[in-house]
Amino acid sequence: MLAERGLLMQAPDGTRRNRNRSHQHFEHTRDAQQPNVIEAERLTIYHQPAWRAIDPERKPQALMDASARQRDLVALAHATPAAEADQCAAWVERVFLRMGLGVVTGDASALYHAWCRSSDTRCLRVGMIVAVPAHPYGAGGRSWGHVGLYLGDCRVRHCTDGRLVDAPLELWASIYGVMAEPRWGWLGGIALGS
Repeated sequence: MLAERGLLMQAPDGTRRNRNRSHQHFEHTRDAQQPNVIEAERLTIYHQPAWRAIDPERKPQALMDASARQRDLVALAHATPAAEADQCAAWVERVFLRMGLGVVTGDASALYHAWCRSSDTRCLRVGMIVAVPAHPYGAGGRSWGHVGLYLGDCRVRHCTDGRLVDAPLELWASIYGVMAEPRWGWLGGIALGS
């Protein structure tokens, strides 16, 4: 998909570029800052990994290890209807509002900058928001980014194009992490449990 959209880095001869020596320093530095990234084969044109694999040693929290409050939020994420197109943050905010956690507003980019501090998958907990400040799939994504909720078991639920989708964390992070590193945190700083 990234190659079809012209989002993979190309060598000067026009071929798709795999990691080479000119990127090793950048990759080493990036990997030290992004502990959840296993060696990426290719980079996007924004110098982000084209695939964001989860290291088996760095698994995020499983749903069975979640607290009752975290599981309640997951149930509400399944019960809350989708928001309109380009309203992913509004859907997340509605889930939290239905949980009785108050109102935190902002687009996905604002939520990313205010509440998402970690990119280490070991720190990812059920009920956290998972966000990017920008993505290249439309004007809304470039301006407002994208956000979803971590459901546990390496799954993210998000509202896209006016519908709800559950996606594997690796796939979500790879698709939306084309322009910037995906991060996570507790919306409003309200930790729901373990």
